[in-house]
Amino acid sequence: MNKFKKISILAVLAMLFVFALFSNSSCNIYKFNEATIPDSIKTVKINFIENKARYINPQISQRLTDKLRQKIIGQTRLTQTNSENVDWEISGFISEYNFSTSAISGQQVANNRLTVSVRITLNNRKGEKTTDYDVSRSFEFKGDQSFQQAENTLSDEIVRTITDEIFNKLFSNW
Repeated sequence: MNKFKKISILAVLAMLFVFALFSNSSCNIYKFNEATIPDSIKTVKINFIENKARYINPQISQRLTDKLRQKIIGQTRLTQTNSENVDWEISGFISEYNFSTSAISGQQVANNRLTVSVRITLNNRKGEKTTDYDVSRSFEFKGDQSFQQAENTLSDEIVRTITDEIFNKLFSNW
């Protein structure tokens, strides 16, 4: 066996050993459906996500808030409460909801872009720590669609994508 193969086999064995070591060790973090939550955190309060963007889509705040609540309650072991005595309090606001041209063809608008940004705050009352997260996504649509048509067409995708991004920021340690 050549020297390179021996080193490769040893590297693979070392990685397997490290994986086995960490997968069997007890740690102070609970993982459920890829959500990383410290054992001491049991309750969560999810406040209404306000729309503070210049352009106001009247449905997006409520839909985004509802979808985030459903995802957190459905995919974690946390119990939702409206009490002030909670372990984690999540709040936020839509900071950007803008339309722009993204492509021009033959002096005509070929594509437009809707950019949605949300600022989320996680107040860890047990750890007495507040962390802010920014989530931003752009959604392309054809230039011949009006903004209202694009909103109607993209609304489900916007809510789903932004909710997933927020969830990943809050509960994943990447």
